[in-house]
Amino acid sequence: MPFEMTRPPDLSHEKRTGPLRVQYPKYVNQLPPCNHACPAGENIQAWLAYAQEGNFKRAWQILVRDNPMPAIHGRVCYHPCESQCNRARLDNAVSIHAVERFLGDRAIRKAWGVDVKAKPTGKRVLVVGAGPSGLSAAYHLTRFGHSVEIREAGPKAGGMMHFGIPAYRLPREILDAEVQRIVDMGVRIVLDHKVEDLMLEKTQGDFDAVFVAIGAHISKHIEIPARDAGKMLDAVSYLKSVDQGEAPRLGRRVAIYGGGNTAMDAARVAKRLGADEALIIYRRDREHMPAHDFEADEAMEEGVKINWLRSIREIDETTFKVEVMEIDETGRPRPTGRFETLEADSLILALGQNTDTSLMQAIPGVQFKSDGTVVVGENMMTGCDGLFAGGDMVPSERTVTVAVGHGKKAALHIDAWLRGERYTKPSSYGLATFEKLHLWYFTDAAQRPQGHLDPKQRAAGFEEVVRGLKKKDALFEARRCLSCGNCFECNGCYGACPEHAITKLGKGKGYRIDYDKCTGCATCFEQCPSHAIEMFPEP
Repeated sequence: MPFEMTRPPDLSHEKRTGPLRVQYPKYVNQLPPCNHACPAGENIQAWLAYAQEGNFKRAWQILVRDNPMPAIHGRVCYHPCESQCNRARLDNAVSIHAVERFLGDRAIRKAWGVDVKAKPTGKRVLVVGAGPSGLSAAYHLTRFGHSVEIREAGPKAGGMMHFGIPAYRLPREILDAEVQRIVDMGVRIVLDHKVEDLMLEKTQGDFDAVFVAIGAHISKHIEIPARDAGKMLDAVSYLKSVDQGEAPRLGRRVAIYGGGNTAMDAARVAKRLGADEALIIYRRDREHMPAHDFEADEAMEEGVKINWLRSIREIDETTFKVEVMEIDETGRPRPTGRFETLEADSLILALGQNTDTSLMQAIPGVQFKSDGTVVVGENMMTGCDGLFAGGDMVPSERTVTVAVGHGKKAALHIDAWLRGERYTKPSSYGLATFEKLHLWYFTDAAQRPQGHLDPKQRAAGFEEVVRGLKKKDALFEARRCLSCGNCFECNGCYGACPEHAITKLGKGKGYRIDYDKCTGCATCFEQCPSHAIEMFPEP
């Protein structure tokens, strides 16, 4: 059943049965590991519960309380929730991202919108950057009743989602639809507007607070000795030019230097644009690469070659001198003194990105890390009062989902700051780990795979590779959820109690324990598969 996270009732006043009982049961809600692992703070278990009933609209409504772009996240999030899913200890993790994508796509097809119920506060917030963090902050601030304007330097909203993630992973019509939903809520997005004097624009626009989320769009470079280097370009610029229909000619053989997800994307795009050979050169082995396994798998399925444990030392036109590396006991690469030569017509550098924070350098109180990222407090505010920052420009893991989580967190703190208050995160519940579950009801039901475009067809264009789940498979996946830590009304406690001390309160309302009858035998506790009952010592 779709129980949402609420505090367990205080039953300390209930009448006990006397000295014969040394412990008593109480219904509790604990935190599922998937919820705990989600960077966007989604209440995953709650929306899965509605999805497994087939109430997809309500599931989507619960989902977008925390994440305004589920169709996007179902495609590009690296789903850390699934790595923590208790179900993985039995067969396979619940395919949470696939169900999320199904709900997001269904919402787009059916034109579901988000109603803003909060009364207008009269407060105005400027958001700089229309990437995932800025869009998320604007969405949540609008839901709180504030007026929000986003100013974006580029010609399209979406940031690196638009210019850094290829269309075969994130179709542009999906991205545009979820951005449009945010605009339809009342968020104003001004494109082709680069903010250079931040405090002047704040004053002239009569904004009460500012959230800066300009992302990391500047590629890192490395000094490589070159007598007469051939064509060299950075991965971010390359992917952006492809998205804008201005792809440069790279030749038949393209080398990509780096081992992250951007390197995989650059290589796969090069193959789609006609390269006979796309070769990734990376100085570590596969075990230590930053790219996710499935990204590397899909790249190799499409014919991309990966030269592990190689570092470029010198370039002479189209000849690359590379040194063979080895991994030491700490997992770091070290040179061996052995060299090889490789041939390539062009080189794409995919070595990571930096952020341009020059617009904040002169603002009193704003501090920076040695890598140029902006220092923020727990409330996402910089050292300048009313100036907040998030996304890739602050110290953090750089993913779309982390950025969206930053936007949500910043919005909560900005809302409180505008009201003259301080936001306090609700206290967390105990974590419902696998060891706490009593899976007497478990049956084997392996994960339903998503369809994929045949590798031979992929190189023909930018058609989406992953096909998603059909309705029956989305229902099946949602029903694989173990409801860790929360009651789903399986009636195990009701049927097992030898004293008939448990009463059903009706669908969706749970159960009540009659403590005049309860002996504290813990049968209900042992029968509860999800650990939604805890035993407490008799006071």
